[in-house]
Amino acid sequence: MTASSQDITAFILAGSRPGKPDPVALAGGVSHKALLPIGGVPMLLRVIDALQQVPQVTRIAVCIENPQIIASIIPAGIDVIPARPEGPSASVLAGLARYGTPLLVTTADNALLQPSWVQELLSQSHPQADLAVAVAAETTVKRDVPNTQRTYIRLADLAFSGCNLFLFRTSVSARVADLWRHVEKNRKHPLRVAWLLGPSILLRALCGRLTRRALYQRIYRLTSAKAELVPLSDGRAAVDVDKPADVVLAEELASTLPACSFSKPLQK
Repeated sequence: MTASSQDITAFILAGSRPGKPDPVALAGGVSHKALLPIGGVPMLLRVIDALQQVPQVTRIAVCIENPQIIASIIPAGIDVIPARPEGPSASVLAGLARYGTPLLVTTADNALLQPSWVQELLSQSHPQADLAVAVAAETTVKRDVPNTQRTYIRLADLAFSGCNLFLFRTSVSARVADLWRHVEKNRKHPLRVAWLLGPSILLRALCGRLTRRALYQRIYRLTSAKAELVPLSDGRAAVDVDKPADVVLAEELASTLPACSFSKPLQK
């Protein structure tokens, strides 16, 4: 059975990391980035609106530290579960444990998310892949959003930016989330990450010789999960709101996309 014909739970990461306030939330005068309006609508509601228009998505869950943070804006029928303090990967693992697979994971700051991008990931991902990750090729991003500055991962056969959209298709994919958790835990210790992922993989990546196939093979050896990158056709899919400058860009691009059905103003 393909993902495009299955009932899917969508899981939105909307929490904030412990520690200093998020700069986007701070600049926008809100407690959480998810509450920041884009085009007059909180980013979280924009993401929910897009997911509600995908026929395969039959349940939507939001993951945030405290449900009261979004109680005044969340529409009826949306699950809210607590975020894990260890980080996003631990929250995804909690979501997988609670809802199973297939689980479509995205983030509240993916404010421009479109139903067509989700449908493209579902239809273009290989039916035997355990995990499919939506990406946008550098050429596509520069074609569609020429004025943006994105971070690109450069493989030998593809330079891409992430789209904050992941399809955990099978239970095996949880092992990739667990690998992500270990990488996240050791993100301040590069040597530990290198040992975990394999020095040869990192060396090939630094030399621009790492291919998608080699990356997939390494992930499979580490997790027994078949993973794939799925390039989307719209470069705007790579635009999320990570820094204050992204707010301006997102506002500009939002005006070129279909209007969000939610119009309830943010309650501060």
